[in-house]
Amino acid sequence: MIVADVMTRHCITIAPDATVEEAVNLMLSRHISGLFVVDKAGDLAGVITEGDLLRRDELGTQRNRPWWLRLLASPARQAADFTRANGRHVRDVMTEDVISIAQDAPLEGVVAAMEANRIKRLPVTADGKVVGVVSRTDLLRALIGRARTSEPLPTDDRTIRAAIMNALEAQSWAPMTTLNVTVANAVADVWGTITNEEERRAIHVVVENTRGVKAVHDHMVYIEPYTGTVIDAPDERS
Repeated sequence: MIVADVMTRHCITIAPDATVEEAVNLMLSRHISGLFVVDKAGDLAGVITEGDLLRRDELGTQRNRPWWLRLLASPARQAADFTRANGRHVRDVMTEDVISIAQDAPLEGVVAAMEANRIKRLPVTADGKVVGVVSRTDLLRALIGRARTSEPLPTDDRTIRAAIMNALEAQSWAPMTTLNVTVANAVADVWGTITNEEERRAIHVVVENTRGVKAVHDHMVYIEPYTGTVIDAPDERS
């Protein structure tokens, strides 16, 4: 999937010349925590978020550095702090460096950018113009959509077992030399030895995610990897 498949096309934006009050009212009325700033040409100019409005003169929360720290802060830094606390327009308080993503980018790029920069949403651009926005919520909606796939369920046990084995063999961590699966009436019985509980959990996930499986019975034995001692005898897990 790519960004264009999941993004919200109607992106709420604001102009750099808009007032801070207008930006706050828009965020409150739309129940959002940030707005992308777009100039008259439609180009992305910045972003204004709740975080940009925390240090404000109206709230008495403007940044007041101790006198000794003011000596270390450059005049430019102090002037910028004053503007952000007292500026009346969006351009005065917005963050200009905005990370955006192309509409044909893979979703992996979206997740990587969100994780690396600790952000919840990204503007989607085409030729420098904002054409939408992709957020964590959009990714969750896409996840639900994928779960509702309309592919027909396999009806015979042989097909289900083949799908399970193929899925397990595709995983480099799976202990295939000691692992086996049988399927009867869409119920999968998993047999074999494992050397850690993470393998057990992951094998369960693979089997449970195989289409057509109705239940999983765990007969796997936990073997201490250095001595070969049986630590955990099989039980009936489903």
